[in-house]
Amino acid sequence: MFKAILLQAAMVLVAAAIAATFFGMRSAASLVIGGTAYLVPNLLFVVRLRAAAASGRASAASFFVGELVKVAATVGILVGAQMTVPDLQWIALVVGLFVALKANLLAFLLKN
Repeated sequence: MFKAILLQAAMVLVAAAIAATFFGMRSAASLVIGGTAYLVPNLLFVVRLRAAAASGRASAASFFVGELVKVAATVGILVGAQMTVPDLQWIALVVGLFVALKANLLAFLLKN
């Protein structure tokens, strides 16, 4: 699971480098914020899930509660970014979020 997180981070950084090259640093920063809005809650979810599995307390209910917390944290980070970052570029932010979300598909394809 941690390899998927690393792949997400790598894809967000590559996309940010491309955005910085073609659209400037503000776009790259917004893209990184969007990717991080998904990456950080996902990392915390993986750590929590792995700890629950190691202690034998993993259940379907804890998985779904973790997913709910992950989605709420993602929305919270996005709202916080909108309130605190002065020149946030929403298109770049959504692209960063999309890249982080779709990295899971690439991780699945690379696994097989």
